[in-house]
Amino acid sequence: MYFITAATYLKQHFFRTRDALDALRNSLFVEAAKHECWLQAWALFANHYHLIVSCADGERVRQMLVQLHKDSAIDMNRADGAKGRRVWFQFWDVLLTNERSWLVRLRYTHENAVHHRLVERATNYPWCSASWFERSAPGSFVKTVGRMKIDRVKVYDDFAEVMLPQ
Repeated sequence: MYFITAATYLKQHFFRTRDALDALRNSLFVEAAKHECWLQAWALFANHYHLIVSCADGERVRQMLVQLHKDSAIDMNRADGAKGRRVWFQFWDVLLTNERSWLVRLRYTHENAVHHRLVERATNYPWCSASWFERSAPGSFVKTVGRMKIDRVKVYDDFAEVMLPQ
């Protein structure tokens, strides 16, 4: 189980439109399936994202992210007419080795749009897994995750100027 944060180059808002975020989300789903990685949570923004990914092989996770960044950068540069522009900076991953750490990061990822003050309720943000999670997971598990305290979780999330897509 991996918790991943990735940032755009210089924290630029490359994925600033609904179409750009939709395309990023679709590419993420395609690459996860292709690399046999299970997305447990995601939150995608104009200049960064957070994921929780389960995969039997960490190398497949890395390959998935490399391909996602490559394809989304090509698509974004094509859309903006900016061939060769650097889009992604890097990604950070944490291997989640205990259940509590996993549960806390599930809630953190789902609540990240609220953290950035984009929505009042996480399920209202279409580029995160919060609404899917509430619909798909057993109610008792949703409540367990919802009780996790996230105020002390240490996550690189220095993206103060996050914006709603146009």
